[in-house]
Amino acid sequence: MKISLLLLLIVLMVPVLPGFGSTKQTIALTVGLSDERSVPNMPENIGDDLNYNRNVVKISIAKDLKIIRFEPITVGTTNFILRDDKGKKIVEYSIVVRKSNLNKVAGEIKSLLGDIEGIDIKIVNNKVVIDGEILLPKDMSRIYNVVAQFSDVASSIVTMSPLAQKKISELIEKDIGNPEIHVRAVNEKFILEGVAGNENEKTKAEIIAKTYVPDVVIDAAESAGIVKKRKIDSVINLLTVKPGPEAQPGKTIKLVIHYVELQKDYTKAFRFQWTPSLAGDATQIQFSNGDSGSGASGVMSSITGTVNNLLPKLNWAKSHGHARILKSSSIIVQDGNPGIINSGSKEPYTVQSPYGQITTQFVDTGLKSKITPNIINQKSDSVSLVVEFSLTTLVSQSAKGPETSMNEIQTKVTVRSGQSAAIGGLVGNSSGMAYNRLPAGVDNPIISLYASKQFQQNQSQFVVFITPIIMNSASEGSEQIKKKFRLKE
Repeated sequence: MKISLLLLLIVLMVPVLPGFGSTKQTIALTVGLSDERSVPNMPENIGDDLNYNRNVVKISIAKDLKIIRFEPITVGTTNFILRDDKGKKIVEYSIVVRKSNLNKVAGEIKSLLGDIEGIDIKIVNNKVVIDGEILLPKDMSRIYNVVAQFSDVASSIVTMSPLAQKKISELIEKDIGNPEIHVRAVNEKFILEGVAGNENEKTKAEIIAKTYVPDVVIDAAESAGIVKKRKIDSVINLLTVKPGPEAQPGKTIKLVIHYVELQKDYTKAFRFQWTPSLAGDATQIQFSNGDSGSGASGVMSSITGTVNNLLPKLNWAKSHGHARILKSSSIIVQDGNPGIINSGSKEPYTVQSPYGQITTQFVDTGLKSKITPNIINQKSDSVSLVVEFSLTTLVSQSAKGPETSMNEIQTKVTVRSGQSAAIGGLVGNSSGMAYNRLPAGVDNPIISLYASKQFQQNQSQFVVFITPIIMNSASEGSEQIKKKFRLKE
């Protein structure tokens, strides 16, 4: 017992030699999976003698963090001793690198997705992880389908690259082909900015942009409800429309209107009249006796009266009437504006009211026209005319007032500049015949010998001609008018 205590005291009094009492740690690594170890007593200065098999493992030392990182390269074993600059051993590791099934999984995934640019396939935390940024949404769909085949040992954290949005915006801008229209990609949205020539170009640019918009990729956070995206159109149209040029004044059109009306009337009448009649009857009967001094007595009667139309009458009449009315007028209007021409007069006539008062009233006669010309197009000399035309003329005077006739035309025609068109015509023909009609004032004749015959025929023809002339300016032709009337400036 005394010897054992003595040996224990000797051991406690022996100074600790360098490296004495340090332990050797074993690290088992799997190819593709890195590992980190903390070293609390990390020296400030590390010695240069770091001997280990660099073909088996890669070792990185972070002095500030007091961490050593081990990245396995291939299957094998090696030892690693960490010493300070004085050769003191700080820690020793025995490293064993083994091969895992994850390498096989990573190889199969790489063979399936190797043609997709921008992704990196690595083994992290006992899983094959696919990381990186891709350009096309269809590649994202392909990655998802491949990972689904290895769902227990593989996962994807691939995202869409911002460069894809920028590239798409450049393609949209190129397809639109207007240097004044620009496209920006912001937060998976495409903003159209600039000035469009017209509304059609603005709409067309938006349609082109929408055809380039890629499919929406829903990430895991959004599908789990952690993130909710705002519903905004993928294409935001901020284009303004360039104001168009001021409208040019319409061309000047000269309208020349000719109105022609031809009237004919013919009357033939024959009458023989012998219709004597009594204007009054004064038959009287008188009684008398002999006391009157004449010596006669008895009954006396007398008949007195007046005979009218005792002499026979013979009337023969025949008359012809011809009238031709020609009116010509012209007006200058701008294309698309109506031209109005009114030319007429008021015919007076007297009217007796029910209370016996005599008043004068008027009836309107004359020409009223409204013509709206429209040039079909700038390269054509054809003019479309919308015509409203009416003419009221005085026919005769009667006891009840003047008798008028009215002609009216409403139509639409197309005429070339300088050519005339007969836009309307009206032909009227009326005739009448009367036999043995007693004249006015004959009532209860004693003897009636009366024979009459009357024939009347009226003809009329009405035609309107319009000639549109496209002019360079309203002053065109003024020089000829000045010369005609000898006008000077």
